[in-house]
Amino acid sequence: MQAQNYSIKNWAKDDRPREKLLSLGADALSHSELLAILIHHGTKEMSAVDLAKQILEKGKNNLNELGKLSVKELMKTKGIGPAKAVTIAAALELGRRRQSSTALEKPAISNSHELAQYLHPKLKDYRHEVFAVLFLNRANRVNHFKVISEGGITGTVADPRIIMKTALEENAVNIVLCHNHPSGSLKPSRADEDLTKKIKEAARYFDISILDHIIVSEEGYYSFADEGLL
Repeated sequence: MQAQNYSIKNWAKDDRPREKLLSLGADALSHSELLAILIHHGTKEMSAVDLAKQILEKGKNNLNELGKLSVKELMKTKGIGPAKAVTIAAALELGRRRQSSTALEKPAISNSHELAQYLHPKLKDYRHEVFAVLFLNRANRVNHFKVISEGGITGTVADPRIIMKTALEENAVNIVLCHNHPSGSLKPSRADEDLTKKIKEAARYFDISILDHIIVSEEGYYSFADEGLL
């Protein structure tokens, strides 16, 4: 489609591999386009994509076969020096290791007791109040845990905008609010209740549910959901 001696820089923006990946995602690119990103630039005779196609041919147009090629074998392709060959070999090795790795286990949360057990070790050593959030997927598995703010001995304030921004970044469907009480008291303050309502109202606009607000201390835990405050 693109003539030889035609630099990728002169291609239509949507046809450039890097720009295409940024706009459409990696899965929209062909094997040769992904390889072209690793190669970075071609030669005077051919573009990075054309060079990538030649490398794929050495691997019989099969990534498993390509992964068997050594750095020296990759360098037999004109335009592929040590740096490019090493980059390709490293990328193929990462793919191989990813395939053999197990998926990161995400704990599932089903009740306030399990929430407290998960949160207590994360918050117990703070000598001041911290406000954190658990971001959960549709199956109530933990995608991410983040401390949103840290305060003094008697309190902390959390910005709902930061919480919503993180929830969207983490593709959260449900979230759990949590904070600690270094004093040991498990009774929520009026400020705790008002903040919970404020965050719940903000989350509603994004179809995100607040499953609970857990307070933890050395004395145990308090669940807003269990006490009918949500």
